[in-house]
Amino acid sequence: MDPLDRLLAERACERLVIDFVRRLDLGEPGSVAELFTEDGSWQWPAGDRPVKGRDALRRYFAARPADRLSRRLMSNILVTVGSPDTATATSYFTTYRVDGHDGRTDPVPSGPPVQVGHYEDSFHRRPDGTWLLAARVLHLPFGGPTPRMSSIT
Repeated sequence: MDPLDRLLAERACERLVIDFVRRLDLGEPGSVAELFTEDGSWQWPAGDRPVKGRDALRRYFAARPADRLSRRLMSNILVTVGSPDTATATSYFTTYRVDGHDGRTDPVPSGPPVQVGHYEDSFHRRPDGTWLLAARVLHLPFGGPTPRMSSIT
C-alpha cells in the first residue's frame, strides 16, 4: 500500500474515533449509528450488551438520558491498516458525566471520571472511499455509577 494512502486511511479512521464521542457528547447520540456499516456492531462484553445493525445502534444510542451531560477524552489512538479496505484501532477513553443536568451553562463541580477504558475497533472502506466502523468493542477496567446533579451540588 502506498504510504500516502496508508496515512489517509489512518487519519480517516482516527476521525471516526473522535467523531463518535463528539456526537455522543455534543450532538445527537443516535447519529453515531451513521458512523457504522449497515451491519456494524457494538459490544460491551462485561455488560453482555451486543448491538448489531445500524437501526439497532441508532435506537441504543438514542436511548441515552436526555438530562445527561458528558465529556469523553480520547487518547492513544493507534490505527493499523491491514489492507486498502480494512483497518483496526485501539483507543483509550476517559468519561466524565452526570445525570440530572438542567442545561444551564454553569460549570458542574468536577469529580473523578466515571469510566476509564479502551475501544477495539475494526473499520471497512466502502467502494466510494468512505471509511466506517464495522465493529466496536468496549473494555471497561475502571467504572462506577453515574452521579446525579442533586448529589454533587
